Amino acid sequence: MESKVKTFGVLTSGGDAPGLNAAIRAVCRTAINKYGMKAIGIRNGYRGLIKGDMFELTHSDLVGILTEGGTILGTAREKPFKKPQPDPETGLLPVEAIKENYKKWNLDALVCIGGNGTNTTAALLQRAGLNVLGLPKTIDNDIVYTDMTFGFHTALDVATDAIDRIHSTAHSHSRIMVIEVMGHKAGWLGLYSGIAGGGDVILIPEIPYDISSVAKKVMERKNLGKNFSIVIVAEGAMNLEEARMDKKEFKAARKAMPYSIAYRVAHELENATGLESRVTVLGYLQRGGTPSASDRILATQVGCAAAEFMARGDFGKLVAIQNGKITGVPLENIAGQVKNIPVDHPLIEQARNLGISFGD
Repeated sequence: MESKVKTFGVLTSGGDAPGLNAAIRAVCRTAINKYGMKAIGIRNGYRGLIKGDMFELTHSDLVGILTEGGTILGTAREKPFKKPQPDPETGLLPVEAIKENYKKWNLDALVCIGGNGTNTTAALLQRAGLNVLGLPKTIDNDIVYTDMTFGFHTALDVATDAIDRIHSTAHSHSRIMVIEVMGHKAGWLGLYSGIAGGGDVILIPEIPYDISSVAKKVMERKNLGKNFSIVIVAEGAMNLEEARMDKKEFKAARKAMPYSIAYRVAHELENATGLESRVTVLGYLQRGGTPSASDRILATQVGCAAAEFMARGDFGKLVAIQNGKITGVPLENIAGQVKNIPVDHPLIEQARNLGISFGD
């Protein structure tokens, strides 16, 4: 089959995640080796596409990157369609500059590797007339219509390992240990790591919590002779009052907080129970480091598939995994969506059966 694409660009946008380099390697090696395509690397996401900061990716650039964390292309949180301003030098709006560089570099297609924001922009670029494909990357696992995103399993391993290590200190010092994991809008990482790490309480954005319910769980454990508790808190977890706020009010309330959510939960629990509480915020530890074997494989699968999609001219799609199989989902169906955990998800029910509290 003769490829529909001769030259393509590839970029990584949004937050970094383990597996990005594996995906870059997979799409470029498959495209070059099997179809003779030319790969153009775009530095720093959509910002590089606007500025024309691009270079040819060759085999030598791809050597040894499978196991590396981060991204060899760099990344940025550029949003070319949000409140666009013309460039002071060229007078071009961001989307006009993107089209100019797409043409200047003789691109036939663009592969955008990222999360919800990246794929939302990719959908808009497709609508603007470019040939675009998206790949599902995010440690939050919150992209709709794909069973899994690469980056998630590595972050899960890191979070679970941290919880395991904190358990021993919690037991030794008879403390409440509050561990904050990432998950601004969706609680997949909190749910999975909380179960895998043996958490006693898991607070996630999908289930608003009542601190008195959390305190009750902690005291029940104490009365049973269990002198410590492990509380897992997703960064986007909210209490009942916050759940009644609109989006603007919630953002304002969080911005006014002098600390992250885990510190508030720990402070409230200490006041409610009289038990000493300590906080660990895992932060960027979850996003860095060597990708797990699972993430390398998933990133390789979708990367190789992206080259196949380009070769047959199948654009405007997110390369997704559904029921273990590769499929293409229209980017317009992905744009602006978040995959939240259904409150009746089997894992939530199973966690409740184990005695884990969700603070409700």
